[in-house]
Amino acid sequence: MEEAKVWLDKTVDLEDSLVVCCFPTVGMVSSVVAHFLIDHLDLKYVGGVAHPKLPAICLVQDGVPLPAIRAYAGKPICKIDGCDKVLLLMSELVVPDLLVHEIVSSLFVWSKEQKASMGVIIDAFARKGMKGNLNGQEPLVEYEDTEGVDVVGVAATDKMKDLLKEMNIPLLEQGVIKGMPGALLSEGSSRGRNIMSIMVEADPRFPDARAAAVVIEYLNKMLPVVDLDHEPLIEEAKQLEEQIRNMMEGADSAPSPSSTSMLYG
Repeated sequence: MEEAKVWLDKTVDLEDSLVVCCFPTVGMVSSVVAHFLIDHLDLKYVGGVAHPKLPAICLVQDGVPLPAIRAYAGKPICKIDGCDKVLLLMSELVVPDLLVHEIVSSLFVWSKEQKASMGVIIDAFARKGMKGNLNGQEPLVEYEDTEGVDVVGVAATDKMKDLLKEMNIPLLEQGVIKGMPGALLSEGSSRGRNIMSIMVEADPRFPDARAAAVVIEYLNKMLPVVDLDHEPLIEEAKQLEEQIRNMMEGADSAPSPSSTSMLYG
């Protein structure tokens, strides 16, 4: 029988862990956040998710092949009561719709068996008037557009609603969340699992490190004992914007991102 399989190094203990989920988002925010956490929290590759119908691709880093959906763990201590370690689950792959529910169901069965405490999904939505360029998977949200980078949250349980309130993240009043983030939230709600989403306003035209830095500021209230320094992301954003500005000045028209790519990052 073809089914999703979640596998981890047997030495990894996930009891009372916070699972951070980073699947493709507008402006590649989740990918930027994931790589930032891996580097700054010294997380190590410990496993992944496999399914025979996932695209036959792998990510290669430093000469090592890695699965499209992979897991990282390390020593950072969670700041939330009832949570004492962190697992990062990430991918640059847009999971095909036909596989989403099966993979999400397997993740919840696995996380319950491992006695994980709670989960947070990193997501993003396009600035007003812009398209997300995410193969139709970008969320559609109604939010109060301010001059700053806006953030909203979604919570599957009252406990996670209270946590968002403590973090000063307003609840999303209305919207549609698709793909893996949407299925994770929906399944979490039906199962009564403590899972929430932090959603940030992002520019879909290029990797939005500024939006990622805002997410890091909020995660800093949840994750390690030592504060995360998000300033490198701000510097990265400035350099990236300068590069793109130079590219646009040298072209007759700005290139538009491909809407058919399956990988982001």
